[in-house]
Amino acid sequence: MIIPKKARMAVYSYLFKEGVMVAKKDFTMKKHGDVDVANLYVIKLMLSLKSRGYVKEQFSWMWYYWALTNEGIEYLRDYLHLPAQIVPSTLKKPARSSAPSGRFGGGDRGRFGGDRNNRGGGRRPFPGQGDKKSDAGANFTPSFRGNEGGYRRDGPSGPRFGGGRGARRPGFGS
Repeated sequence: MIIPKKARMAVYSYLFKEGVMVAKKDFTMKKHGDVDVANLYVIKLMLSLKSRGYVKEQFSWMWYYWALTNEGIEYLRDYLHLPAQIVPSTLKKPARSSAPSGRFGGGDRGRFGGDRNNRGGGRRPFPGQGDKKSDAGANFTPSFRGNEGGYRRDGPSGPRFGGGRGARRPGFGS
């Protein structure tokens, strides 16, 4: 498909800037949501990049999702004549803010405002922790012997009602 160079440059520059691209599977849409070109152009350009291994595609619920690969970054950098210092926003690390430490800007308080190390006497230890009298001990050796002593569908001695398949049940006919 012949795509105008202006549309190709718009799609490629947006893809390089963001690192990802999304498009609805609608070939008749006049405009793509993020780029000012036809949706069909975006889908076909991304299909071309996918066939060359420059993007990874994921399709779900009638939407295409594309993500640039490392080879795609190099290709677009050459195509758009960009320096090596410019990278897609998916590769940029977010700047750390100087917000106070803690989950919600609080100091050493826990989730409910108390001290995490001093929870009070209300909690019991989990089984196997704390009370060593109830532990199994050093000479505890568990063994698993199949169905011995456990519940069996057929009962303790063979199948139900003393017979196998097709056996008559007592009280049902003669």
